[in-house]
Amino acid sequence: MSIVSQPPDTQLAKDHKPKALWRNPGFLILIGGQGISLTGTQITQVTLPLLLLALTNSPAIAGLVTAIGSLSLLLFCLPAGALVDRWDRKKVMIICDSVSTLGLASLAVALLFNQLTLVHIALVAFCNESLGIFFSLANTSALPAVVNRRQIPQALSINETITSSAATVGPALGPVLFSLGRAIPFIADAISTALSVCSLFFIRTQFQQEREAPPGALWHDIWEGMNWLWQHRLIRFLALLTFGLMAPCSGYLLIIDVMAQQMHASNAALSLILASGGLGSIVGALLAGPLYRAFGLTHMIVGSVWVWALSWLLFALAHNPFMLGVANSLGFVIVPIYMVQQLSVRTALTPDHLRGRINAVFRLIAFGSQPIGLAINGLMLQYAGPYATIALLFIPQIILAICVLFQIKFLRQMEKTLAV
Repeated sequence: MSIVSQPPDTQLAKDHKPKALWRNPGFLILIGGQGISLTGTQITQVTLPLLLLALTNSPAIAGLVTAIGSLSLLLFCLPAGALVDRWDRKKVMIICDSVSTLGLASLAVALLFNQLTLVHIALVAFCNESLGIFFSLANTSALPAVVNRRQIPQALSINETITSSAATVGPALGPVLFSLGRAIPFIADAISTALSVCSLFFIRTQFQQEREAPPGALWHDIWEGMNWLWQHRLIRFLALLTFGLMAPCSGYLLIIDVMAQQMHASNAALSLILASGGLGSIVGALLAGPLYRAFGLTHMIVGSVWVWALSWLLFALAHNPFMLGVANSLGFVIVPIYMVQQLSVRTALTPDHLRGRINAVFRLIAFGSQPIGLAINGLMLQYAGPYATIALLFIPQIILAICVLFQIKFLRQMEKTLAV
């Protein structure tokens, strides 16, 4: 697809009077299609550990196979960011979701014919995670192209609400569909991904600006993104902070599954437990914008880190399915609140021609620990049990919260810079 730039006077008018988001068809189709696709992704995300536990009865093996899928982040994140800045982002999204649909369909077919193996699961998980990296980077980088710059925080808040809604519906459906037939969740995900592909064809807006210069060597583009992020003190700080928050929690789904099994929770009860996290996320997404306007960046970042760490202890207090659902719901309220803050700052400060690379470097720093974290979580669950695992994983979170208190002066300086 060709990249068409708008005349300066037209663009100035758009900046002066931005169209309301609810009257922006490109934005509505984009978030609508992704909402459907994310619901399917959430179904698979909660069903895959259940399938692995049913096949192997081993949390360690389940964690290892899931970790193999997450290895793609370490291998492809940086080149994916550079390529997303070079390629047509809409085409990238269409191709990635199309291939993902085929992978999910292959799992369903193998299950229907009783031919599924651990190698097949690991291969599809790895391929779909790899494609998901390209898709997600293109999607995140494309959002500022379909909305006005001043509407980015609002658009991200709405997008987070859609994501949280998917995180409610998907986990609620996953175990129920799994109980009806092991192939059904993957069929549902394949259909949702196919619908996402169809929706992208109806968006006429181009997903990136025209590049001023032809791209150089791929390694040079990657280095440019890494260097830009590392030189930007605030975004570097947010990347390292997000790493510290996410690393201990990477295996939370496996922890919930094991706790639910030990509580002899039914599939219906597990559905409600997992869906409760989505409900908490919806509340957090709705609160993110008003809280930021009321308290500002510094208070929101510091407060979010402390609430994130302390809410983790709620899982240690859960000794029945109801309390586990309450802990999951309350713990997830803070996640979109923090994520919307850091993503709004990052999106507003990053130039369009660097968005794919900056998002890739940020993601690699913030989430690159997931493969190791998942494997370690599986081993800890296998040999120490869920409650000891929760207690041990709380230690790095509270240390991080204490360290953030020493960065308040820096955050206030950055907040003043953003206000200029």
